[in-house]
Amino acid sequence: MQKPEVHKSQHVGWLRAAVLGANDGIVSTASLVVGVAAAHAGRNDILIAGIAGLVAGALSMAAGEYVSVSSQADTERADLERERMELATQPEVEEAELAAIYVERGLEPALARTVAQQLTAHDALGAHLRDELGLLDKFAARPLQAALVSALTFAVGAALPILAVVLAPPAGLIMLVSGTSLVCLVTLGALAARAGGASPWIGALRVAFWGILAMAVTAAVGALFGAKLA
Repeated sequence: MQKPEVHKSQHVGWLRAAVLGANDGIVSTASLVVGVAAAHAGRNDILIAGIAGLVAGALSMAAGEYVSVSSQADTERADLERERMELATQPEVEEAELAAIYVERGLEPALARTVAQQLTAHDALGAHLRDELGLLDKFAARPLQAALVSALTFAVGAALPILAVVLAPPAGLIMLVSGTSLVCLVTLGALAARAGGASPWIGALRVAFWGILAMAVTAAVGALFGAKLA
């Protein structure tokens, strides 16, 4: 018996939330820590800023993902109810609509009509959700899952720059935090790209560019305000 094919797109939901959370955790916390350190703050102040950024960022990610994905779920539910109502009130029109979709995809009109009739008899609502609206259960919006994954992965990502602050000598704190965070970002980008079936090099370069830019800008801002307040 042939095994069912497993496609990379089946992982897109959790992969997106996990990568976004971890990437944002590393970039935002490392940038915050580097910016505060560039302003000549003490280690305790830097740690407090980093931990506060971890907590606030994790909660913000959870809230943002929950609200965003909930909006998507609301739209999907509205579309489902609309299709259910239309199938109940005008089944012939909906069957013709389904047949027209198959004609556009390359089937002969007679065959398209037969396929539409058979799919309607088997699962009319499922056929319309899949072929008319492109809604699949495996890709359905799951707000709570997205919120939890984003918050957890953000916290894990943010913990890495904070750990670097704890271990780094005062003189090399900025360089060690920046270097460690950059290595983590490159690794994360490569692994995420590989899991999604893309080139690891492209994924690594993409996150490295934005990570370097974020840390450089915040370091410049921290140094500027640190000099003014000194």
